[in-house]
Amino acid sequence: MTRPTIRMLFIGAIFLMFIHPAPLLSKTTSEDVSKQTKEAWEAFKAYIIDQKDEAVEHGEDALDKADAKIEELEGKAAKASGDAKVQYRKEIEKLKKMRANAAQKLDELKNSSADAWDDSKQGFTEAYEDLHKAYNDAVKNFK
Repeated sequence: MTRPTIRMLFIGAIFLMFIHPAPLLSKTTSEDVSKQTKEAWEAFKAYIIDQKDEAVEHGEDALDKADAKIEELEGKAAKASGDAKVQYRKEIEKLKKMRANAAQKLDELKNSSADAWDDSKQGFTEAYEDLHKAYNDAVKNFK
């Protein structure tokens, strides 16, 4: 079991003790505990799915904004000449590769299970942060 799964099961068990303390202290069978833990886990997974949907939507918006920024640089590159134009093209190609990587991580996030949610979310976050930093660095180079 992964650390997040164990943590969620523990939280679910604590949650159950607060919601139904009397049955847990009386004649509670292992089947009762198992059923209640399963119900808590299912509720938690539903919550994660809602969060995931929001995160995916936010990620898609962020990539749309990145596309607009890259297009803006392409417009500036079209107006540039000589070495500046070459430098713009290099930066734009680098940004497009990073954008593709972030899009791949977002796809992984879309298709992740509840157990893989944290890793997928972290993967997209890091890829997008790298893209954002690279864009800011490129803009600084052309000022």
